[in-house]
Amino acid sequence: MRRILPERRLLTAAGAAAAAPDPAKGQAVYEDRCSLCHPADGVGQGPPLKGVVGRKAGSAPGFPYTDALKASHLTWTPQTLDTFLTGPAKMVPGTTMAMTAPDPAERADLIAYLGTQK
Repeated sequence: MRRILPERRLLTAAGAAAAAPDPAKGQAVYEDRCSLCHPADGVGQGPPLKGVVGRKAGSAPGFPYTDALKASHLTWTPQTLDTFLTGPAKMVPGTTMAMTAPDPAERADLIAYLGTQK
């Protein structure tokens, strides 16, 4: 049986803490990669993302969602957003969302930021 040395446990815990999602970094990702289609102050080519965490997919007023997204029965939790942003068309075939967020750390930061936007 392999024994983990106490200093190894500390390094593992420090590494986990350093990897915590950062909403400030997520805001930079949002502004750089998302805000063109999802402007903070209203509807653009994509729906508004303010209040997206916890919202039923395809339900923000004033946006013409695809039938696929409206019929998805998803609720945008951090987990569903993570999966969706990895491959929107894989998760919801027929969605018009084409952009992905392939980097897991950036995606986590972005989702943390979106969670602050009520």
